[in-house]
Amino acid sequence: MANAKLKITQIGSPIGRPADQRATLICLGLNKLHRTRIVEDTPANRGRIAKVRHLLRVEPIETA
Repeated sequence: MANAKLKITQIGSPIGRPADQRATLICLGLNKLHRTRIVEDTPANRGRIAKVRHLLRVEPIETA
């Protein structure tokens, strides 16, 4: 799946979470509730998403 992308939306607050989880959200380009970003589906991004999966909604994007 070349150039696969994921749509991630922040649905949980980082308040009261460990600093590394807050930093992971910032690394993904998220810092406020209901913000959405499109990211490449890479192993690195999959690891970041797994770390804060309880704060995110993840949807695959179909590419033609």
